[in-house]
Amino acid sequence: MNLSLDGLMSGPRDELDWNVESWSEEMGEKLLELLEDTDTLILGRVTYEAMAKYWTLRPLEQDFPSQDQAIADQMNRHEKIVFAGKLTRTLWDNTRVVNGDVTEEMTRLRSRHGKNILIFGSGKLVSSCISSGLVDEYRLWIHPVLLGKGNSLFNNLKERIRLKLTNACILNPGIALMHYQPLT
Repeated sequence: MNLSLDGLMSGPRDELDWNVESWSEEMGEKLLELLEDTDTLILGRVTYEAMAKYWTLRPLEQDFPSQDQAIADQMNRHEKIVFAGKLTRTLWDNTRVVNGDVTEEMTRLRSRHGKNILIFGSGKLVSSCISSGLVDEYRLWIHPVLLGKGNSLFNNLKERIRLKLTNACILNPGIALMHYQPLT
């Protein structure tokens, strides 16, 4: 999850420009490593629609960077589960829309054998998974920017969650990649 230093996922009008502006080749390498260990992507409707447009159409353009093509290839192969009651058609191969209970479906997905499950963006969905104790690891990409106002990842916590830092590194241009696991 990409966050500003003050813990926001996006600006007050869902702006993500601060995130995109700081993207680097080194970040792309870390994302490729993460995708290699993943076989299922979980998304909410808004994130799905934005990502589906980008990762299915943009690779067709001649100036599409080769590293982004490698990311697109992996993402296009992965199963995509979209929690979206209003989504009527899918734009991306290997997509399944789920209208049921998030906790029930995520519990089912977590019980099957395979690689990791990764949630991209989708703040409400992530909050629901956090509240239900369904997050095994937080991978936070902390960007060196303060937004002041916006959408917080952790504003719906009902109780304290203690975490253990399991890995950390600094990526260009000054993004801290932090891996945390909940303590039980």
